[in-house]
Amino acid sequence: METEKLYYADPFIKEFPATVLSCESGKTGYQVVLDCTAFYPEGGGQPADHGTLGAAAVTDVHEKGGVIFHTCDRPVEVGAIVTGAIDWSRRFDHMQQHSGEHICSGLICARFGCDNVGFHMGTDIVTIDFNADISWEDLMEIEAQANDYIYADVPIDIQFHQGAELEALEYRSKKPLEGEVRIVSFPGADCCACCGTHVAQSGQVGLVKFLSVQKFREGVRIELLCGRRALAYLSRTWEQNRMTAQLLSSKPEHTHNAVIKLQNQLSEANSRAAHMEEAAFAAIAKEYAGTGDVLLFQPSMPPDSVRRLADSVAKSCGGLTAVFAGVSGPGHVCKYNYALLRSDGDDISALVKSMNAALHGRGGGRNGFAQGSVETRQEEIEAFFRK
Repeated sequence: METEKLYYADPFIKEFPATVLSCESGKTGYQVVLDCTAFYPEGGGQPADHGTLGAAAVTDVHEKGGVIFHTCDRPVEVGAIVTGAIDWSRRFDHMQQHSGEHICSGLICARFGCDNVGFHMGTDIVTIDFNADISWEDLMEIEAQANDYIYADVPIDIQFHQGAELEALEYRSKKPLEGEVRIVSFPGADCCACCGTHVAQSGQVGLVKFLSVQKFREGVRIELLCGRRALAYLSRTWEQNRMTAQLLSSKPEHTHNAVIKLQNQLSEANSRAAHMEEAAFAAIAKEYAGTGDVLLFQPSMPPDSVRRLADSVAKSCGGLTAVFAGVSGPGHVCKYNYALLRSDGDDISALVKSMNAALHGRGGGRNGFAQGSVETRQEEIEAFFRK
């Protein structure tokens, strides 16, 4: 006997009485069948409801052959009448996401003459795939349309159709359908075959917010948030922007211009620092002119600066230059960025391999140049190069 689906009769049922028809132990818990249920089983891109059956926690719900199985963490007495309670926060979130997705998909498909070819409702975001090229600017127009539709608080129509009545309808579906088909209509926005639960009025979706649109296969993949998820996301990002504005001594609505100004200042500072660094490297190179092999220890520097110093000194000294940059000191184990360079380009791969093995390093190169890092003490580096 098929389970009576209370969630279709009224998707806003939060608690209900039901008779336990069977309870069998399974791999993931006890599989409980009721004569009726308000628990929605996973399907159509919508996750299953969670909640309780009496004292038992319902952790999953699935349907097979019209029978709905509730996965519970403990057995439930067969023949008993139990009270089912839906995790309403989870269910209503799913309803907001699913209804918001329908509104957006209907508007997108109507505008671009495309198909919704993929839909996934994750715990964090909703993703929708379309077989069309949709720009971010186009998507922002759709977002505005969708939110206007939500504000209009349009009643949602859900009915079962079949036969000639079904054939007369224009509705979205990923595959041909026969028999009795559940059609969910958002008048003026979408009409789609769907087995999921939905809000009663478009206003209950709250709002929709697109997060991204990216190329995907032959079209695009869109990330979407609806309802409370969208509000929570916008609240978090606003708080981040507010704190950023405080650091920039700016108003929250002006953070972009403040960051551009800061980037320009940083670029100028980096340019001045680079000129000063080149002058310092030239002075060091002059100090070692004609001295042959050189081993240098310097304060911490990024790898590119270490390389440029090694290059300057190698051109001046006429031998092998080895530069190690880190927080050096007697007996202090430190991570050093290194650069080794021979001005004549002779192969140093064997030397580098031996050094990495002895000094716990990694890195390499070619044509007389090598770069990497070691974790060791300064005296061990000095001992290695004394060999």
